[in-house]
Parts: sequence; structure tokens; C-alpha cells
Amino acid sequence: MPTSIEDAQRVVRAQGGDRQALETLLRSVQPRLYRYVSRLVGGDDAPDVVQETLIAIARKLAWLVDPALFHPWAFRIASRAAFRHLHREIRHRRQAVDDADVEAIAAPEPPPPEDLLRELLDSDEVSPASRAVLVLHFQEELPLADVAAILEIPLGTAKSRLAYGLKALRRHLAERRSM
Repeated sequence: MPTSIEDAQRVVRAQGGDRQALETLLRSVQPRLYRYVSRLVGGDDAPDVVQETLIAIARKLAWLVDPALFHPWAFRIASRAAFRHLHREIRHRRQAVDDADVEAIAAPEPPPPEDLLRELLDSDEVSPASRAVLVLHFQEELPLADVAAILEIPLGTAKSRLAYGLKALRRHLAERRSM
């Protein structure tokens, strides 16, 4: 996911105050960020998290030293925004469970049959941390070293999260075959 020369030039122009370059830059990265974020937080919350990400990118773009690193930098901002959102959701859910009668909560419906990886990524079988590694590595086709840099984790941690995700995928496949 190297930053294109055109995007690097837009970064420099946007840092110089060119609003059109900034808007074009944000439009060019938005679909990939949306695809990534929707895998982490779900399709319902993704637009809000992507909007928060794009606002942060616009505000902090002046601090980006190397325009060639724009895409990894944008994904790092998106990762942080997605994980903040997930942490808020967890706190909200815990409060809701504390306030509700646990037996009154209905079990979620099983996901509709679709592509196996998509089904796994949409489920809770994989932690958000492993899901981020799987999406960046397989969907965005990034090498693990770049994934580790984007998520600001050691390479070994990225490898173990990938292994955990693949193990969950194999387990999910085995369960599906036994049905």
C-alpha cells in the first residue's frame, strides 16, 4: 500500500494550504479506510469512525513529515479511531448488561451464509486486534511488517495475531463441515 506519487504531491500541496488537494486526498483514501474500519467496527458504525478518521487526518496532516508515508499513517489513525470506538462500545455494553436482566437478552442470529473469511471477520470469533491484522494483511495485501508498523505493535505480535485468526478460521471451517 505505498502512497502514490500523486497522493504524495497532494499531501505536500494540502500541507501548503491547498484545500482542493486536501479534499481530493481524503476522497482517494476514504474507500480503503471504510473497507478496513467496517471490518473492525461493523458496517453500522463505520461511517462515523471513518468521518472521525478523515477529520483527524485533515487536522494533523501538517505534522506528517514524509508524504510518502501518508497511507500507512492514515491507516494508523483509522486503527486508533476504530479501537477507541470499540472500547467505548464495550463500556456501553457492560453498562447495559449491568442494567438489564441477562436472561431477557435474546441470542444473536447466526450470520447469513456468505464468503467464509467475510463471515469470520464479521463474527466475534476473532478479536478486533486479530481482525485488524487479518484485514490489513489479506484484504489490503500488506506485508506483516507494514501491518505491525500501522498498528504500532511488534512484528511477533502481528504474527501471533495472524496465527490466532487463521486458527479461528480453521476451527470455523471444521464446524461448518460438521453441520
